[in-house]
Amino acid sequence: MLLLKVPKNDILAPLQSVSGVVEKRHTLPILSNVLIEKRGETLTFLATDIELQITTHANGSEGGEDVAVTVGARKLQDILRALPDGTEVSLILDDKRMQVRGGKSRFSLQTLPAADYPRMAPAKTDASFTLSQGHFKALLGLVQYSMAQQDIRYYLNGLLLVVMGRELRAVATDGHRLAFGSTELQQDMPHSEVILPRKTVIELSRLLADSDEPLEVVLAGNQAVFRFGNIELVTKLIDGKFPDYERVIPKGHDKTITLGRVAFLQALQRAAILTSEKHRGVRVVLSAGSLKIISNNAEQEEAQDELEVPYQGDALDIGFNVGYLVDVLNNVSSDDIECHLHDSNSSALITVPGNATFRYVVMPMRI
Repeated sequence: MLLLKVPKNDILAPLQSVSGVVEKRHTLPILSNVLIEKRGETLTFLATDIELQITTHANGSEGGEDVAVTVGARKLQDILRALPDGTEVSLILDDKRMQVRGGKSRFSLQTLPAADYPRMAPAKTDASFTLSQGHFKALLGLVQYSMAQQDIRYYLNGLLLVVMGRELRAVATDGHRLAFGSTELQQDMPHSEVILPRKTVIELSRLLADSDEPLEVVLAGNQAVFRFGNIELVTKLIDGKFPDYERVIPKGHDKTITLGRVAFLQALQRAAILTSEKHRGVRVVLSAGSLKIISNNAEQEEAQDELEVPYQGDALDIGFNVGYLVDVLNNVSSDDIECHLHDSNSSALITVPGNATFRYVVMPMRI
């Protein structure tokens, strides 16, 4: 039975949209598959890892009966990628096999029954709002690098979304640094807070467009739903208590310096070459008119870089993990940044001049 016959990119694009969620190794073999469902002339592609589910659509063949089947997502994607651009591809169901035909190439793939494929049950909507894909993608980009990875404090392995009034906040922390960003909503919303899993945030960043096209966000019990373009992403939420981020953001730091973002980033990258691989520490030494960045390692090698700064206050010598500073400078786009300091035992606050919607806090380290 012919499922579809289209140029390869017409099927590769929707397949790539959903296959990022597929785990390479899974205890349930069917979760390595993508569900392909034909209803009328519409083909639906659905992939899930049980925690996260992505659905998208493509045009199928006219006529024929409605049918659903699952097939290996990575294998089908790799086959389509390997075919020359412009190749017309046919997907044909033949008993328990799927035939993939393109040009003179023929492939026969094993299938598993669609009835055995797990789907996430929809939950009752608590709240929903709409904003542009570009705004939400930019908001995620400002904070997502601060999420923890495989921390036993599972609530840190994700990103906090806070909806309050006309403000949408995103916060991420791994316990050593914290990033905060916010954007404006077009409608008043009741206060709610959810924690999105790390994998969900990464998939959203991959799939969202840098455009004014709309994104609908639905909060529903222990789920969040994101609808944009012809994609629907449903995710389970992390159940836990996120740290009080407002207490972590320092107020009243008495030493403020303005730095060119690129010059500061390049100086840190040069100093990072001679940091110890385990600790990645650099010293930031501030004095009148000067900011020095110093690093050394177990082989007693040393790097020193110096920037001129408009500063006339008290001297300060403070240590940081250089990776945490490089991360924030790589992810903000402003020409300048402001660094707010107090003493060698206090966290640093990094902001963007004239922009109250972004804050980044990094803890000092002993060097």
